[in-house]
Amino acid sequence: MRRLYFLVPDPATAGAVVDELLLARVPYTRIHVLAREGTPLGDLPQAGLAQRSDLIPALQRGLALGGATGMLAGLVVVAIPGAAVVSAGAIVAASALAGSAVGAWLSSMVGIGIDSPRFKPFEQAIESGQLLLMVDVAAEDTGRITGLIARHAPGAKPEGAEPEIPAFP
Repeated sequence: MRRLYFLVPDPATAGAVVDELLLARVPYTRIHVLAREGTPLGDLPQAGLAQRSDLIPALQRGLALGGATGMLAGLVVVAIPGAAVVSAGAIVAASALAGSAVGAWLSSMVGIGIDSPRFKPFEQAIESGQLLLMVDVAAEDTGRITGLIARHAPGAKPEGAEPEIPAFP
């Protein structure tokens, strides 16, 4: 999956683009609109928490760091003579799993409160009243979708693509 970014001048243009995307069989859940606070978006698919914040990257970092920390803690417990009452592998695996869970939870709480760094290049345009339209499409459909938007909404400016987006949420 790739995320395509487009700047559109107003909600009416964004509505026309969304209608064309829906006719092109792009699911509604794969279209996201980000606008300046207070901009009435009507029926447009507003960007959710996962798109607006640093939630997903923080969650990934927390899983990795928490799992590594838990595994190290499990290895320390196993290294203490007489502390391992069950198998050493079970202790290390359980502590790695617990560390991953705690790390993911804590880092996602932090990530929710941080704006996504992906929107830095678009901040000025959004503050001036433009809308950022994000479309998640399969990599092989990027040219088709970009062309479709260019044909039906000349006011929409393509602003690039993110090479890979997470499969969830």
